[in-house]
Amino acid sequence: MTIATGNTLPNATLMQMGDEGPEQVALADKLADRKVVIFGLPGAFTGTCSTAHVPSFMVTYDQFMEKGVDEIICVSVNDPFVMKAWGESTQATEAGITMLADAESEFTQAIGLAFSAAPLGLVNRSKRYSMLVDNGVVSILNVEASPGECEISAGETLLDAMG
Repeated sequence: MTIATGNTLPNATLMQMGDEGPEQVALADKLADRKVVIFGLPGAFTGTCSTAHVPSFMVTYDQFMEKGVDEIICVSVNDPFVMKAWGESTQATEAGITMLADAESEFTQAIGLAFSAAPLGLVNRSKRYSMLVDNGVVSILNVEASPGECEISAGETLLDAMG
């Protein structure tokens, strides 16, 4: 089943780098009684993800906060070491974006937004999407038709949809 507007996100455990190394992050804890933006993408250090998708949330970060968003989370099917390095190299972490790893693609598959392009080395990766989540319920969902595109899933588009 593919996640849709009005659905509650499934419980998921993601990963991030902490002071002592990799740490588990219960997504439910991040969503409870909060307004959160989650955007997913095919992979750290890949073209469109690095040059368009992440930057679109960096430049709109303050505007999201003004609209009452508590946190902006980037999810990718990568390990937490890669997500930490990518967050630092793009300056997304410095900009305030939380970089979470879906290392085994469990969350991505649970929401029905996985795809594979084996000839490119991409297996069970995330489609490109953005969503606004209110207390665990998806209120806005934007999914790209192609992983190489970044228009309807961009930060600016989600911000506009919030009104």
